[in-house]
Amino acid sequence: MEDRSKTILLIIISLMIAAASATVVTRKVTSVKFHHSAIESLEEKRANVLELMAVCTASSAAITLIPGDAGTPIADKLADLSSYFIIVISAIYLEKYLLTITGYAAFSFLIPLACLAFIVSVVMKNKSWSYLSVKMALFGLALFAIVPASMKISGVIEDTYQTSLEETVQAAKKTTEEIEEGSKDEGLWEGIWSSITSEARDISEDLRNTLNNMVEAIAVMLVTSCLIPILVLFFFFWLVKMVLGVDLDFASNEKVKGYFRKGKAKKSRQG
Repeated sequence: MEDRSKTILLIIISLMIAAASATVVTRKVTSVKFHHSAIESLEEKRANVLELMAVCTASSAAITLIPGDAGTPIADKLADLSSYFIIVISAIYLEKYLLTITGYAAFSFLIPLACLAFIVSVVMKNKSWSYLSVKMALFGLALFAIVPASMKISGVIEDTYQTSLEETVQAAKKTTEEIEEGSKDEGLWEGIWSSITSEARDISEDLRNTLNNMVEAIAVMLVTSCLIPILVLFFFFWLVKMVLGVDLDFASNEKVKGYFRKGKAKKSRQG
């Protein structure tokens, strides 16, 4: 009688946890207020990317005003960088959506399923189902932590590079203004680009520095917005598989197959 009461109590507690996870916790972790600081950080990153994209486009357009073809290769390269900015912006939006999606998947599905697996283990008195429930719960928590963890790591790199990024934007704006002012006097530009003078060398060097700084800025953004989240994702999957012993390919997972084979064998014996 005491064992039966204990079983009923564990079942009730598990059902309460599953219900709370699917309702209260899910509503909490998918709200904008809960992710306010993370969303604010992503919006700031998006603003930086858009500003850099605008400066890059303006620089490319300004270089085309220079008489002759001296600046055309650099203008073309700057124009080609726009596709990389789009990739970074897409990655930022994806991170923003995953903040709520991973929380929804973890607390609406994985945690409740873990509770149901625990109920099965209590009813069938099978420790294998109990281990499975623990692993599913831990996997759900790990899934929920992926995006915040990747954002934290990316933030460290971005904070280090923030000053350099601001300098890149300011330098590019200054070079663009100089080119636009110089283009108003066509005779001056023709004189600059028709002879090798110190001023011509300075302008050429500024253009090369602008291109190099843009490429460097995009490289950092691709690392922080694309590469690091992917590496963190693989790290968490590796951690779940190695430390928790979860095979993510459930279709070929022999342990999971064994659970169903045992259930079928038990039913056949009872029949």
